[in-house]
Amino acid sequence: MKFGQQPARRFQTLWPALAGALQAMSIAMPGSGQAQGWLQVLSLAMLAAGLAGLARNAVSGRPSVQQAAWLGGVFATGWLAGCFWWLYVSMHHVGGMPALLAALAVLALAASLGLYYAAAAATWLALARGLTAHRPGLASALFAALWTLAELMRGRWLTGFPWGAGGYAHVDGMLAAWAPWIGVYGMGAIAAWLAMRLALAGWRLHALRPLVGVALASWGLQAWVPTFTTSAGLAQVELLQANISQTDKFQVGSGVRDALQWYDAQLRSTRQPLVVAPETAIPLLPHHLPEGYWTGLQQHFARSNISMALVGLPLGNLAEGYTNSVVALGPEGSAPYRYNKSHLVPFGEFMPPGFVWFIRMMNIPLGDFRSGGWRQPSLVWQGQRLAPNVCYEDLFGEELAIRFRDAEQAPTALVNVSNIAWFGDTLAVDQHLNISRLRAMELGRPMLRATNTGATAIIDHMGRVTQQLPRFTRGSLTGTFDGRQGLTPYARWAANWGLWPLWCLCCAVVALTLWRRRVR
Repeated sequence: MKFGQQPARRFQTLWPALAGALQAMSIAMPGSGQAQGWLQVLSLAMLAAGLAGLARNAVSGRPSVQQAAWLGGVFATGWLAGCFWWLYVSMHHVGGMPALLAALAVLALAASLGLYYAAAAATWLALARGLTAHRPGLASALFAALWTLAELMRGRWLTGFPWGAGGYAHVDGMLAAWAPWIGVYGMGAIAAWLAMRLALAGWRLHALRPLVGVALASWGLQAWVPTFTTSAGLAQVELLQANISQTDKFQVGSGVRDALQWYDAQLRSTRQPLVVAPETAIPLLPHHLPEGYWTGLQQHFARSNISMALVGLPLGNLAEGYTNSVVALGPEGSAPYRYNKSHLVPFGEFMPPGFVWFIRMMNIPLGDFRSGGWRQPSLVWQGQRLAPNVCYEDLFGEELAIRFRDAEQAPTALVNVSNIAWFGDTLAVDQHLNISRLRAMELGRPMLRATNTGATAIIDHMGRVTQQLPRFTRGSLTGTFDGRQGLTPYARWAANWGLWPLWCLCCAVVALTLWRRRVR
């Protein structure tokens, strides 16, 4: 190796990793938990500038596609590891996995998911040679298309793990106006286009033109956009938060006893028409509960004329399989209701083939659930149609949109029950809150979040947090939400076609680039 090559190679690893770390911070800034859209564009523009430099030198054939893949992969690994480093907490502090193995598992997951973005960067360099100088708009559109395809692959393939998608950084930014039109992936595509346009402009003054154009378009959407949804009526709700640590949650002498006592008292004392207890609020199967506990709760609400409870608990048996469920307890005569979680978390809620050994290394009870299916009905109660989803499921807006195919029967409110205690007092709480906010914006519905440790909150249909409980405290949040009816453009097209319009549009941009290169 020649003198100077080793420091140069280290630099080519360091700066994209640091840029990726900035991308992670943009999703939820440490300290405040706020999303920072400008930082997301800036960090991605740093990667885009590196790729643009390779493309400019590619005319002489010096740089290689492998260099582009390296930059994209290192950037994505830094970004994704920075987004979900808190998985280390669940595996080591809660699950008991050795620290080194837990850290390596997080890094391996980030690096493997980063391969999508490495492929996107390499493909961009291979196709963009000769375009960056004469057709910067097309080169930028190509980057946005390839980057979005990588996001879509990460979010769908192998069950999908879309946590930390770039669009979430814009839940409060100028691109927020696009959420009810094109959703989180579309917002991420605009940000990727803008990042490459800034990079190709060389950070000169005229680089502000695309930024100003996007800002004006976003402002126009906010100022002109018609109201997609109308009020379906106000309703009262009480959201419960027991604040039981995950290390105690399944301990019979502490967490289990505490949960059963506290939730029983809160559920029985509510005076609200709707009360919601979080995911696995009741941490035992009904037939493992103390005699009379579950039937006592059922009878209490059966005698009530005003209250309905949504309670998270596991259901099932060894022969039929287990489900992570939400059950409605209501007045006598009300139809029975049960929602079973559909999109399960790999390694946490089901075991991929060949990885049983991985689950056995961790102390995770009931680590193998059964999916409940995609088209489960809403709970109809006092003029509202309530659509539960369990924890991780609200990452998948296109799956929540399935319930909006029939506009007349579409949910008027979304109810997320979660247990983020797995990840301790980390940014996972803020990230998940921003995810829920973006789902509310996409679908034009309020989101009611009942969590074990936080963030328990009421989010309106515009994605604004109207009320929130202090995190890592025990208490209940009582407030009002405005159910909505009518469909946003995103809810309409995602309900019928899922994410296929985005897949097709991105592929069309790639095909157009190939055609342009051929006729050049």
